[in-house]
Amino acid sequence: MKKIVALLALAISTLGVHAAEKLKVVYHVTEFERVPFVLGNIENHIKGVGGPQNVEIILVAHGTAVKAFDKSSADKSLLERYGSLQKQGIEFDACGNTLNKEKLTLQDLPSGFVRVDQGGVVRVAKLQHAGYIYIRP
Repeated sequence: MKKIVALLALAISTLGVHAAEKLKVVYHVTEFERVPFVLGNIENHIKGVGGPQNVEIILVAHGTAVKAFDKSSADKSLLERYGSLQKQGIEFDACGNTLNKEKLTLQDLPSGFVRVDQGGVVRVAKLQHAGYIYIRP
């Protein structure tokens, strides 16, 4: 009986630790046209978990999706949504390979973007390996 009680106590304490942990999520976007939709998903995700304090989200963009954030041509409302999400702690990563191909620099993107020189897909794989939940809307 003591062993059962001890195992039950351990199980409950373990559940408590996991319940208190933040969800760790990586969103992945590769297409220019999908960027507004993905930002909407992230906004809804934050609301759904009760606020940014309850989730850690990283958006990894590569391919044509990176061009959607180019300050010289980006939609103003998209940049406003980016700014709002960044203020809530969302990390935005841009594929270094895409930046090179498109002849873009971090200065062409809104402040706060992180350049991932290993490439977008490698960044996504490393985040998944580190326990991030993968979402590609």
